[in-house]
Amino acid sequence: MTLALLSVFGKSFLFVLAAMLPILNPAATAPIFLSLTEGAAQPTRRLLARRIALNMFWLMAASMLIGSYVLDFFGISLPIVRVGGGLFSASMAWRRLGASPDNVDSRAELADSLTPVRARRQAVYPLTFPISCGPGSIAVAITVGVTLHDEGLLLSAANMGGALLALLLIGLILYLAFRYADRFLKMLGEAGAAVFVRMSAFILLCMGVQIIWDGVGALVLEAARTISVQLAA
Repeated sequence: MTLALLSVFGKSFLFVLAAMLPILNPAATAPIFLSLTEGAAQPTRRLLARRIALNMFWLMAASMLIGSYVLDFFGISLPIVRVGGGLFSASMAWRRLGASPDNVDSRAELADSLTPVRARRQAVYPLTFPISCGPGSIAVAITVGVTLHDEGLLLSAANMGGALLALLLIGLILYLAFRYADRFLKMLGEAGAAVFVRMSAFILLCMGVQIIWDGVGALVLEAARTISVQLAA
């Protein structure tokens, strides 16, 4: 029995890691984190990176554990979450693509205004949601959570234990990516960093459009099934 539970634990750990890490993609969101905190002091960035990683863990864990029940309570389907969240992510990426580069004065003003209190607020919105873990990752987490639920209490606990351990590892990767992203961009130089930030915003825009497309496709299929059932009746 113990070996079986360990096997279930390991399988759920690898499953959640493979499912969530590519869509959360800390390497792609780290440049956006830097651009949104440009001018902030290093201690403030470290604080933000730590809080964002913790927020991501709790948000993804809650989505896996109770996300499906919350959606059922409000009568919201996963395709609707994908469409609404994709629109939101795409709009933010579009604004980042069209943003003009900050000058020295604006960076200094941001550095003065980004106090620890304000940093704690921004760690939730928009740096945790929707930049670090957006609607697409929440929808995936809810779907994964439904998959991991089991009628047996011990098996369900083993599944969720492996899932939570995978989320902890992803949170550590996210923290390290945000914590040391400035060192990576320094190697690219100012021009290279600007290009990399724009490319990351474009990738986020494409991800938002993909999430919208998936949601619309699911809604169209659902509507087609409903119509076919009504015509058959």
